[in-house]
Amino acid sequence: MPHVPDDERVEIDDLMIEDDGIALVTARFGFMDTVDVPAALRLAVARGLPCQVDTASYFLSRISIRSEPGGDMAMWRKKLFVATSRNAASPVGYFRLPEDRVISLGSSIEL
Repeated sequence: MPHVPDDERVEIDDLMIEDDGIALVTARFGFMDTVDVPAALRLAVARGLPCQVDTASYFLSRISIRSEPGGDMAMWRKKLFVATSRNAASPVGYFRLPEDRVISLGSSIEL
């Protein structure tokens, strides 16, 4: 689907436990839409989600990949894969998140 209309963009679920302050917000974007998570949260707030979008924190997972000797993959392929993964676009920019409110949690994978 190229575009998702704003009235179909977000879905809010309180996870069947009312008043615990936790909600699942599902945001849908078409392949031609600009992915903007804060804007989607503002749509959810307009539908009744109790959230302070301007002070919200965002959590991202980061995986660092290291090439190690051994295994079935040739070392040059491992190094090429590691270099390509380092050149990937930042999720902060892709999701249009405010950089000063993003917390990254990471892990490491050895190839």
